[in-house]
Amino acid sequence: MDHESALRRLTQELLDCIASGDWEKYCQLCDPSLTCFEPEAVGNLVQGLDFHRFYFDLLKDQQHQSQTTITQPHVRVMGQVAVVAYVRLIQKCGPPEMKPALTTEAYEETRIWRLEADRWIHVHFHRSPARTWEP
Repeated sequence: MDHESALRRLTQELLDCIASGDWEKYCQLCDPSLTCFEPEAVGNLVQGLDFHRFYFDLLKDQQHQSQTTITQPHVRVMGQVAVVAYVRLIQKCGPPEMKPALTTEAYEETRIWRLEADRWIHVHFHRSPARTWEP
């Protein structure tokens, strides 16, 4: 499998384990010193996995179904480093008492992967809510 295909597959695998709350798989795919900028960090650079574990633990107690779709993916491999950029669509269905019970969210994401001993490891990401521009 070529690097581009492998990185697309790994990125989808990463997003699927986030959606399913599979902490063990997430840790296998991520470097322990993972860094990120994401909405939950409210403008701060987060380092390490502890920050993310809170959300995985929180998901365990919630009853919902979700599906993650990668759209407009772009993969750029530069030696031992790769950038995967895409729009992430998350379709969610919560319990009937949740209003609205059905939602779709969109995020602009960039994931950085590093090749270590013939294995790609996730080392950094940036996630922003997708917005509509109006003049």
